Amino acid sequence: MTEERLEQRPARPPAESPPPLEANDRLVTAVFTAGWAVALVVLLIVRTSLPSGSRWWIWTCAAGLGMGLFGLWYVPRLKRGRARTAERRAASRASAVGEAQADAATEAEADG
Repeated sequence: MTEERLEQRPARPPAESPPPLEANDRLVTAVFTAGWAVALVVLLIVRTSLPSGSRWWIWTCAAGLGMGLFGLWYVPRLKRGRARTAERRAASRASAVGEAQADAATEAEADG
């Protein structure tokens, strides 16, 4: 009985996916950089009690902090570059559509 009901249902088109969410990349980068900075400070405070085989964590935190600072510098430039590229593409598409419409109007005048 339930199989008959399932077969009788009309197939629904799949729902459209929502657009992707934009994250605040600079905030995310700043939070992770701050986390590496806190870890570095903590490890520098307790470095004398760390076993010699675990002191590499200090350098790991220093590298994470350095990459985070680079990310804070780089992310805004990346976003600006992507925005400029999107603007250029939109402008070139708009001009291509305008040219195609002008060509169509010219052909229509020539035929008429």
